[in-house]
Amino acid sequence: MTVADVPSGLEDPKRRVLKDVFGFDDFRPGQAGAMDALLGGRHVLTVMPTGAGKSLCYQVPALVLGGLTVVVSPLVALMQDQVAALRLAGVAADTINSSLDREANVAAWRRVAAGQTRLLYLAPERLMTGRMLAALARLDVRLIAIDEAHCISQWGPAFRPEYEDLARLRELFPVVPIIALTATADEATRADIAARLFADRVETLVLGFDRPNIKLIVEPRREGRRQLLRFVEGQAGRSGIVYCLSRKKTEETAAFLVEHGVRALPYHAGMAKEDRDANQNRFMSEAGVVMVATIAFGMGIDKPDVAYVFHTDLPGSLEAYYQEIGRAGRDGRPVEAHMLYGLDDIRMRRQFIEGEDTSPEHKRRAHGRLDTLIGFCETAQCRRQALLSYFGEQASPCGNCDNCLDQAAHADGAAEARLILAAVAQTGQRFGSAHVVDVLLGHDTQKVRDRGHERLAAFGSGTAHKKDVWQSLIRQLVAAGFLRLDLEGYGGLAITEKGQRLGRGEGAFQYRIDAPRRGERGKARPAPGASAGADDVDSGLLAALKALRLQLARERQVPAYVIFSDRTLIDMALRRPRDLDAFATVNGVGAAKLKEFGEVFLQAVAAHGAAASG
Repeated sequence: MTVADVPSGLEDPKRRVLKDVFGFDDFRPGQAGAMDALLGGRHVLTVMPTGAGKSLCYQVPALVLGGLTVVVSPLVALMQDQVAALRLAGVAADTINSSLDREANVAAWRRVAAGQTRLLYLAPERLMTGRMLAALARLDVRLIAIDEAHCISQWGPAFRPEYEDLARLRELFPVVPIIALTATADEATRADIAARLFADRVETLVLGFDRPNIKLIVEPRREGRRQLLRFVEGQAGRSGIVYCLSRKKTEETAAFLVEHGVRALPYHAGMAKEDRDANQNRFMSEAGVVMVATIAFGMGIDKPDVAYVFHTDLPGSLEAYYQEIGRAGRDGRPVEAHMLYGLDDIRMRRQFIEGEDTSPEHKRRAHGRLDTLIGFCETAQCRRQALLSYFGEQASPCGNCDNCLDQAAHADGAAEARLILAAVAQTGQRFGSAHVVDVLLGHDTQKVRDRGHERLAAFGSGTAHKKDVWQSLIRQLVAAGFLRLDLEGYGGLAITEKGQRLGRGEGAFQYRIDAPRRGERGKARPAPGASAGADDVDSGLLAALKALRLQLARERQVPAYVIFSDRTLIDMALRRPRDLDAFATVNGVGAAKLKEFGEVFLQAVAAHGAAASG
């Protein structure tokens, strides 16, 4: 499908594709500008928040330009879902990837070579082979799109070296416009992408990062499972995502929530594809389901009524945190992002970075990103201000984060800091926080006795405070750069030069007094401009439409949202179309889906109306 032959001036080709193929009446902010640049033959770097409609920025120009568009994507599951969605919209799309058998990949390539395919999705590892590049050079490639472009900067070349190798594309296809897309890139990352991928010859389009309807909460992990359960129980009946660091923790956390009456499902890359798809479809189609997942879940998911995102562990960076919390509240209603963290998270993240087979410069930058995230966790200022500042935006205090709503008290902690620094120094700068706190509190543990630490001057010097206070103080000293985690010493605490000066009485240390938050848990503060969403919709009709969507998805073996998004079903339930002409006006219904699904959904709407009136 292409509209390349539409006479210029007669009709805007990209607007015609938007309506006829994808069923949308107008562009979202930023989309038209990116499309116009590509259609004018210029390279584009687009940074849009999660859910802002990045895919259309290249899918619409692909159909306007004709020929072949090559899309680079890091995840096989995401590629397959996008191909399925495009095909249902009547677009000839294909993917060649490692999850398909040789016969399927060969058949897909034959369609590409014959000029039948408009969009071809490839992983960077498959694209950047000499054989594939040579084959594509013989075809009519009109556009190249690189999704999740921050990987070029943030993933080490040893992990996904082909992402860095994508820089060769501008030389191999010198007249082909390239668009790089990401939801999460700070100023340094944007500059890095522009330099590496485009040699700084690129138009950069950045939409605002603020999501004012998301309430931001961060708290130290004390009893992680109990903290999670209290929060989820406060959100009863609402859909949410709980992110865990490992596959094992994902399984265990989902089982724990189920034991306590929560409709929770696991999702991680180690599961069988059929099980992942089944859980994803339940999450998309049923109300009140909680998805417990690793970061493998989320890309490409468009569920507007996700009420919260809960991190049981520290994310990898502020970019990752921003992208993950952005999966909540896409309908504009008030939602909550809640994160737990502890020193164990920091140590593990440091070890991940040091374990990468990459350059010292890349490790230095990764540690710097982690430092920024730790600072965000420990900050006493408005969290939204801190988050937006990282992405280069200024904001006033938001009134919708834990620090604004329940401002923690501060105190002079220089004396306490010197006690901690003394305990760290006297124990040899090789033990973690748990042992240092035991020394401060004078605990007669086996580890203390084995090392003779009960004879140290620091032993018992900290009995004025309880264990959790000392743990908070140590975290804040790490965040402020007075202490560091010695990864070669298995996570032991070591004193920095800054810490040595503080120990000598030079400088000051103000610490935040951690206390249980007094504000309500599980109830997000209303945000300006929050939309009514599905509140005005007949819930019975919406449930019937979701059930029909799920049935159709299972028949076609695709995720439910590929049939229609929740937004489309909500609009359908509001409009209650009675014929195909009316059905065509529903947001998200293009020509192909009108033909494929119009009658069956009209029957569902009519049947619900008859049952209600009878």
